[in-house]
Amino acid sequence: MKGERAIGLGALLLAIGIGIGALGAHALRDVLDAPQLEALHTAVYYQVFNSLGLMMAGGWVRMGRTDLAWPLRLLAGGVVLFSGSIYLMLAGAPRPFGILTPVGGAMLICAWLALAWRYFRKP
Repeated sequence: MKGERAIGLGALLLAIGIGIGALGAHALRDVLDAPQLEALHTAVYYQVFNSLGLMMAGGWVRMGRTDLAWPLRLLAGGVVLFSGSIYLMLAGAPRPFGILTPVGGAMLICAWLALAWRYFRKP
């Protein structure tokens, strides 16, 4: 993934996350119960912070790092699967969609470990 694409995708995911968070705080506050609101909060939280990370890593690519394509893909995919599956389930998707949440979480963990490994190894 190119740096510009990662930065743009991160910014788009940030906008979507902030929009969903605002929707939850205002329009869905009386529709969702407390555990559902907590799940929504978790999905938005992970989406926002990992999207910022995607933008940051995209900036590293623009500064010359050429070995970050897989971590960037893992970050983007992890955000979509983790937060997206929670959003879908809150919107009424069948329970089996819940299997995507831990898959997305594992992708996020792997992405951050891959980024750390690339920076701790010798150049």
